[in-house]
Amino acid sequence: MTVRLHAFVPASQANGPGLRAVVWFQGCTIRCPGCFNPQTHDPAGGFAADTQAVARAVLARRPDIEGVSISGGEPFEQPEALLDLLTRLARSGLSVLVFSGYPLAAIRRMPLGPAILNRTDVLIAGPYRQPQHLSRGLLGSANQRIRLLTGRYHWRDFQNLPACEVILHPDGAITLTGIAPPSWPAPHYRIP
Repeated sequence: MTVRLHAFVPASQANGPGLRAVVWFQGCTIRCPGCFNPQTHDPAGGFAADTQAVARAVLARRPDIEGVSISGGEPFEQPEALLDLLTRLARSGLSVLVFSGYPLAAIRRMPLGPAILNRTDVLIAGPYRQPQHLSRGLLGSANQRIRLLTGRYHWRDFQNLPACEVILHPDGAITLTGIAPPSWPAPHYRIP
């Protein structure tokens, strides 16, 4: 299945507990004012990828990573591709963390929302609100919520995560990531 992505990073420490692969979906109609990743908003931006190839790229990082984080853009605006990717990763033993600008109640009402949530360990939910800027514990603003959907993690697992990270890739590309990345443009690593 085809998915529109913004970027892929094979290993990050600033996008959830432990070392994690990170997949950024492309496209977001929420477009929160002050969003620190506005280049992910355009649904025609980024690049097309196959969910099977994305799953292979994530699985190739085992056993070095403990999970995958799905961010964006807005992953729930490509629900079929998100569900397909998570289904492909379901038996891997990797944890799944999904960021969304939608509140949990809205996701539960989406046609594929419950099926996606059943394959998710942690949901970071809610729109970014610039007046409530927070930038810690994976929360961009104080209104957002960490939803522990399984017993895999505890609140303490989110207490000391780095707010940002600079990743230098073997080809010299740089990725700035995290909940409060420095604001200067840099290329992102793509799936090989």
